[in-house]
Amino acid sequence: MTTSDDELRFMAQVASLYYERKLRQAEIGRQLNLSQASVSRLLRRAEQEGIVRITVQRPFGSFPELEAAIRERYGLKDVVVAAASEDDLSRIVPSLGEAAAFYLETTIAEDEVIGVSSWSEALLATANAMHALRRVTRARVVQILGGVGNPNAASHATRLTLRLASLVNGEAIMLPAPGVVGSPAMRDVVLADPFVRETVALFDQVTLALVGIGCIEPSRMLAVSGNVFSEAELGGLRRAGAVGDMGMRFFDAWGRPMPSALDDRVVGVTLEQLRRTRRTVGIAGGRHKYEAIRAVVRGGWVHVLVTDQFTATRLVEEPSEEATPEAAPVDGTTTPAR
Repeated sequence: MTTSDDELRFMAQVASLYYERKLRQAEIGRQLNLSQASVSRLLRRAEQEGIVRITVQRPFGSFPELEAAIRERYGLKDVVVAAASEDDLSRIVPSLGEAAAFYLETTIAEDEVIGVSSWSEALLATANAMHALRRVTRARVVQILGGVGNPNAASHATRLTLRLASLVNGEAIMLPAPGVVGSPAMRDVVLADPFVRETVALFDQVTLALVGIGCIEPSRMLAVSGNVFSEAELGGLRRAGAVGDMGMRFFDAWGRPMPSALDDRVVGVTLEQLRRTRRTVGIAGGRHKYEAIRAVVRGGWVHVLVTDQFTATRLVEEPSEEATPEAAPVDGTTTPAR
């Protein structure tokens, strides 16, 4: 059915009153002797006829198409891409922190159990950039990787957990244990402590996990903490194909976990527990972490990724994946393909 010129002029009049003069639909109805439903219908028709064209002007530094492309390609719930002027870690980490902080401020729900990994500079930057929430959350903030070690460095893990709990008006629950111990027997002793056992029992209740993504070489912060494997142990993982870790749980370039005897010395959440969490947010960026970040999204270990524009662009431009190669053994243990 063809729309007459008179109808088009009337639609334009209604649209002008609504969009240009900023009158409410009820006010337009009273002025033109129309019902509010008729005004709403005329506005929809004005859009269909091309009289009204709605555009969204994206602010500088936003990347909706890039975020959508990564979500679709890797099956993520959400992606946040932070603007950065250079592919330089010293510039990228603060940008990641600001982007992650805004995401958390707007998405933390009531009664969340928030798991926090201890040794991430990006997570510390997030806590530093985050504004205190004014609403009641009744959240519990749980340390999900041991932080006891070098006294100066260990204060970082405590400060991060306590600060996040304060920002969300929640309760901090610490994990009073090292992240890495000397032997499986020592880990058993640590896990027998009632305070440690109580915190570890909460890992399966975490609804929102905040984790950094590490490459094989430990960060400066982690290296001085004492919560790290030896260079020989890391070399063995590297030769077997490991490219990174989350919470000292290592994986290869395809995101497959690399179980080994080292796992039995970690006091912290497992990769499978992170996968089962309702929302696991990985926060990482920079050229040196690209392989680890790509492996994490390939393996489906996070539901939300916060990264920088350079890493995001590489993730989208990555060639289509071929068949997954067979996994290499680590200390005699073979990882099954996913």
